[in-house]
Amino acid sequence: MDKLEGYYFSGLLSGCFLLSSLLFTKITHQQKDPYMDEIFHIPQAQLYCQGHFNQWDPMITTLPGLYLASVGMVKPAAWLLGWSENVVCSCGMLRFVNLLFNLGNLYVLYLILCKINCKTKVSSLKKILSTLTLYVFPTFYFFTFLYYTDTGSTFFVLFAYLMCLYGNHKCAGLLGLCAFFFRQTNIIWIIFCAGNVISEKLTEAWKTQLKKQDEKPSARGSFSEAMEALVFLFQYCLSVRNIIILVQLTWPYITLVLGFFAFLAFNGGIVVGDKTSHEACLNFPQLFYFFAFTLIFSFSHLFSPQKLKDFIKSVLKRPLIYMALAGISVILIWKFTHVHKYLLADNRHYTFYVWRKIFQRHELVKYLLVPGYLFAAWSLADSLKGKSVFWLVMFYSCLLAAVVPQKLLEFRYFIVPYLIFRLNIPIPSVSKILFELALYVAVNIFSFYLFLHKTFQWPDSDQVQRFMW
Repeated sequence: MDKLEGYYFSGLLSGCFLLSSLLFTKITHQQKDPYMDEIFHIPQAQLYCQGHFNQWDPMITTLPGLYLASVGMVKPAAWLLGWSENVVCSCGMLRFVNLLFNLGNLYVLYLILCKINCKTKVSSLKKILSTLTLYVFPTFYFFTFLYYTDTGSTFFVLFAYLMCLYGNHKCAGLLGLCAFFFRQTNIIWIIFCAGNVISEKLTEAWKTQLKKQDEKPSARGSFSEAMEALVFLFQYCLSVRNIIILVQLTWPYITLVLGFFAFLAFNGGIVVGDKTSHEACLNFPQLFYFFAFTLIFSFSHLFSPQKLKDFIKSVLKRPLIYMALAGISVILIWKFTHVHKYLLADNRHYTFYVWRKIFQRHELVKYLLVPGYLFAAWSLADSLKGKSVFWLVMFYSCLLAAVVPQKLLEFRYFIVPYLIFRLNIPIPSVSKILFELALYVAVNIFSFYLFLHKTFQWPDSDQVQRFMW
């Protein structure tokens, strides 16, 4: 970054930390005790603070990455500053760990944006505004202030992706291991990093072959391009030398994946602890929910009158393909919609109201939304048309693997795939970024207002309940 941009970013970093610290103080003052999943995470972290590493709450389903990282941060602080055990492992101090992780996320998001857009002229203002916008992405930002795994998990995934983009694959593998210890499903995004390396190599080799044969590539995103890429991939993989080169490039990620399979065999599944409430299934509509979620939060990028016209033209040009896609979508919704017991039982989550007010309004509603899903999917794909076909295959494969096995509709499961998508689309005009930022800020204000001021109680409990993502 140039000197002036460095000043801008330093101001952004300081301002975000100050504002987040003020909001953190307000939330921690209002909600002093552990809330929601914190009732499992905070006592477990406190056990680790006391050195009881052999004690484990069987209700926790993730590996102990968050607790180990927390102890690694707060224990040296306690020793340096002379804090007592009660202070250093308190609910507020453990939550503060996530505030530090999110500050790291701000920096990593900025560096990724700079790296991805290094070959195009993007103004400092656009990069700073885009970074700020992604930092305050509502679902992502909300969990900064609670002791959940999301913030630290996202930090290590994004950091691993950054190192992958810079070609430091050993470091990326190590960071990927950290991400895995925060959340086991992060192995998917480690595979994505490997796929990013492979897609670069394949794209480079394909371009070289086209130049040698003096051929022009097919139109981006066309069916013919996909078929040509498939044929090239088959031919490329027939060479043992090519396979060896790919393995040499991606061995840190391959090692992690092999370790993951060993973990599955040893653990008897991906979930540790309470396996009954987190069973994997084929919940294909989760993909449609993600498309709708992305359309809403990237509205300024994915929707415009021109995009709508282009979509209608595409439908009219290929009616049979879209009819087939609509038919397949209806069948997937009909046969593979799963409703988790937590979704219907917990009225503190926004998803409870989304499901009750929209999907349970009438049996046909979930099918009537199919045209909207198709538009959202088309618009998302249209925004990524600048990426290579190999990159797209890897991204969509990882997206499927990340969301489809999830039985529970939980918006925070969309955080990482949404950020990966958003980082890889071209940076738009300042006006569009400002519109997106205004939307995020408005949603955050509404979310924190509900959480802090619209509390309620259940008839059978004296505890204060709060609305949240």
